[in-house]
Amino acid sequence: MKAKISASKKMDNMLRLFLCSSCCILFLYACTGKDGSSSKTADAKQEKVDSVAIYIAKNDSVEKTITLPSELLPYERVEIRSKVQGYLKKINVDIGTRVRKGQLLALIDAPEITSRVSEFTEKIQSAKAKYMASKDNYDRIHSASETDGVIAASELDKVKNAFLADSADYKAAIYNAATYKQMGNYLAITSPFNGVVIKRNAHEGTFVGNPSELPLLVIEDNSRLRLQVAIPEVYAGTTLKKQSIKFTTKAMPEKVFEARLVRKSENIDNATRSEIWEFEVPNPEKLLKAGMYADAKLSLQRIKPGIILPSSAIVTTLEKKFAIKVRQGKTEWVDINQGLNLGDRIEVFGSIAAGDTLVLKANEELKPDVSIQVKTVKN
Repeated sequence: MKAKISASKKMDNMLRLFLCSSCCILFLYACTGKDGSSSKTADAKQEKVDSVAIYIAKNDSVEKTITLPSELLPYERVEIRSKVQGYLKKINVDIGTRVRKGQLLALIDAPEITSRVSEFTEKIQSAKAKYMASKDNYDRIHSASETDGVIAASELDKVKNAFLADSADYKAAIYNAATYKQMGNYLAITSPFNGVVIKRNAHEGTFVGNPSELPLLVIEDNSRLRLQVAIPEVYAGTTLKKQSIKFTTKAMPEKVFEARLVRKSENIDNATRSEIWEFEVPNPEKLLKAGMYADAKLSLQRIKPGIILPSSAIVTTLEKKFAIKVRQGKTEWVDINQGLNLGDRIEVFGSIAAGDTLVLKANEELKPDVSIQVKTVKN
């Protein structure tokens, strides 16, 4: 009986020893697993911070090709109006008529102007006769006054004043007659340049000469055209690689035309925030029409090379744009201004110079003054 109780106690002790051993092993395994996991996470985090790809900034040419909408305009355009009131007596042209400089376009009938011209012509003759009589009288009195006591000084002054007044009347009559003769010249309307009539708003017998009326004719010179392109403000500081561009039109998309830069407005329009660049387009075959819309392809460049960074090296926040520079193994946030967007690269301005080391994939989480290890990536 005692032997059986002793064996039972021995079994209980062995079971307790086994359970205690198992608990210790499980505890040690759990601790080892937990510490190992923390260690791996810390190592991974440390590796993420320490291993940073970099980009070496350098000067490069800044070039970009853009396509902008544009408009073709006539080289010259004029609205023909009557400068005198009258009736349209004759009109020699219509829409589509090609005209030469100085060609007679229309005649205005204004009888009162003809009458006034005749009237002032007669007044010239009358004023001239009076002027010649006064001059003759003055010459005689002046000659006589050279002898002392013959002519009183007041009499000489009176004759001289009358002569000057008649002379002024004669000149005024000449000027008035010339004015009405010039108005008579306005009765014949001629073309100011070579071109084509694109509008006609009056017919024979129409009363013309009112300031508020439509022009009689509209003439355009389309032998060469102006191509106007509105250049956005961001590109206003660039120049063309060549002084010419190529463009296409919606009417003839299969044809590529060329235009030469001739002038810039040198002004940024407040409404569109753009500058007008004007190109000259030869049009000898008259294929292009004024008023057409075109797509102009411009190859732009900066005069001097600039700093261009990969877009991944630039961080944009609500407050600013910045890049992360690496100096002596520590990070530094550098504010930048963005220039031209070149696709996967961006032109930047700021405290970045050629040879500076920058973080290739920058982000806000990489704070300033953090020690890092870098790895070079081929630019």
